[in-house]
Amino acid sequence: MIQWKQICVDFGGRTPAQTGKAAILKKWRDLRSGMENFMATIREIAELAGVSRGTVDRVLNNRGSVNAATAALVRDIAARLDYKPNPAGIALAAQRKNVKLGVLLFDTKNPFFEDVWKGVLEKEEELAGYNCTVLKKSVGFSAAEQLAAMNELEQEGIDGLVISPFNDASITECIDRLSQKGIPVITANTDIHNSLRLAFVGSDFYRCGQTAAGLMRLITDGEVRAGIVTGSSKVLCHTDRIKGFCDRISERYPRIRVVDTIENSDDDFESYDKTRELLERHPEINALYFTAAGVYGGCRAVTASGRKDIRVIAYDKIPSTQEFMEQNIISAVICQQPKVQGAKPLQLLFDYLMTGQTPDREFYYTAVDVRILENL
Repeated sequence: MIQWKQICVDFGGRTPAQTGKAAILKKWRDLRSGMENFMATIREIAELAGVSRGTVDRVLNNRGSVNAATAALVRDIAARLDYKPNPAGIALAAQRKNVKLGVLLFDTKNPFFEDVWKGVLEKEEELAGYNCTVLKKSVGFSAAEQLAAMNELEQEGIDGLVISPFNDASITECIDRLSQKGIPVITANTDIHNSLRLAFVGSDFYRCGQTAAGLMRLITDGEVRAGIVTGSSKVLCHTDRIKGFCDRISERYPRIRVVDTIENSDDDFESYDKTRELLERHPEINALYFTAAGVYGGCRAVTASGRKDIRVIAYDKIPSTQEFMEQNIISAVICQQPKVQGAKPLQLLFDYLMTGQTPDREFYYTAVDVRILENL
């Protein structure tokens, strides 16, 4: 390890504050270049920041209240010095702190979320060894319900929150308030624009929409008149999948045209009724693009119509989509690694709360995985 006095002696014994932090940082980098197993310490970060070691500890471990500007400076210096906490120290700190994380997902009876919850439960079991508790809630497509659940989790004393956000200003405001209060938020499965959330874990919705457009081109011939069946216009992953699809066909595939778009609230019964009405209202439709759940109900409507010429693209490898692929009703599905969407956000939150290190990027995109009958 490089001793702090090794650096300061080159500046006539002057303190980092007297010398200038940029010069000290440069000297640090010069001295450590080519060395193995170098390690910055809390003491060195404290001297550079001009604060106490206790302040650095509070910032890096998210304990207590520290001025926002000071906290930002400490984190910046720690990042520049590539500070890495001792793993044993992390485990010890976690045992003392008893971290409490909240998870709030949609409850729409969508089988996809069963696999997301599996990821949550697996990570919960792993983090339990660090004295970390996970509080779990689910709500429907309702800003009021989601806001109430967020407030309940806050009252229960969560230190961080994983959420699939309803795309509403009230949810943005609550995320911002929690973040400013020191309760970091990571979005999972779907995102929300212009909020202070820390990171997002999920698929690249727009790219998935573009992929769906490419698949539609491959599985169809001639003029295509498509109907879009979506869950909610207030869920960003649904709307971005539509935008990616529509932009791509407009740019590259003029023979494909969207006739109409309907919402089914991710409900199979509603999807059956509305898809059947859509096909009756627009008999020219010869392709359907499902951007969310309700696929089972929608495909039953296709079956009930007696039509054999309708090509269908949907999302997720779940029992209902597999069933209709085997019946040659669904041609392809786009999968999005649901267990990763459940586990990764919790790990990111835990690491942030225990080390103070922000995620290394804002967007953690899952793979775009296309499945057809032959590779289910």
